[in-house]
Amino acid sequence: MTSSDADGQRLRDLARLRRVRDRIDREYAQPLDVAALGRGVHMSAGHLSRQFRLAYGESPYAYLMTRRIERAMALLRRGDLTVTEVCFAVGCSSLGTFSTRFTELVGVPPSVYRREAAGTVDGIPPCMVRAVTRPVRSRTARGMARTS
Repeated sequence: MTSSDADGQRLRDLARLRRVRDRIDREYAQPLDVAALGRGVHMSAGHLSRQFRLAYGESPYAYLMTRRIERAMALLRRGDLTVTEVCFAVGCSSLGTFSTRFTELVGVPPSVYRREAAGTVDGIPPCMVRAVTRPVRSRTARGMARTS
């Protein structure tokens, strides 16, 4: 295999990974698993997971949960849905798992976030809301959230 063949294969793999990421972005509320995502782009679950992590810095499952938590944050800020309703609306099937992941990413439980975040983004342009409310998956951020 020549270097141009390898480059071409790498570009094709990146395009398939982008399709997986786009599908997660569109269908985050649907039941998605790595095996099904891999089948959609003709990759094994293991190969997809390894390549996705190399390209985006996190596993497909972690990326999916981050999208779900971002959407949950927006729904909780609205304040018209309960935490349980939000959990199911974003595609989580377990309230316990949802609450645990939410707390890991955001730093506070969803019920606390719902109570404290209502109206906090009023007046901020929608294009900026995502940037200022995006959950951060990092030990440092989680540690800072607990100490503040």
